[in-house]
Amino acid sequence: MIEAVADHLEGAPRQLRRRWSDEFKAQVVAEALEPGASVSGIAHRIGIHPSQLFAWRRDARAERHYRSRHSSCEGVLASVAGAVIEIVIGEVVVRAGVDVDEAHLQRVIRAVRSA
Repeated sequence: MIEAVADHLEGAPRQLRRRWSDEFKAQVVAEALEPGASVSGIAHRIGIHPSQLFAWRRDARAERHYRSRHSSCEGVLASVAGAVIEIVIGEVVVRAGVDVDEAHLQRVIRAVRSA
């Protein structure tokens, strides 16, 4: 019996997904936030779809807004890995399932901060 194996799946894109460094994104977003800047023009110049740059810009603004609202959270790091939320406060690590009650998680964080 002869078995044929395709090099790639039919209909699958031939290009690998590009990854952009955080530094590159920050530089491009800063340029896009300049007064009078053309997001579409910048995106075209670097070879991405304008919607991607609009998303990077939106994410940067949201991050800046979050940091300004939670400036008292200096030194707090949060990340989501799988179904677990991990929050680092100083030397304490709080891990909770993503389905944890928000009010309960807030009480735990307040208790850790006051300890």
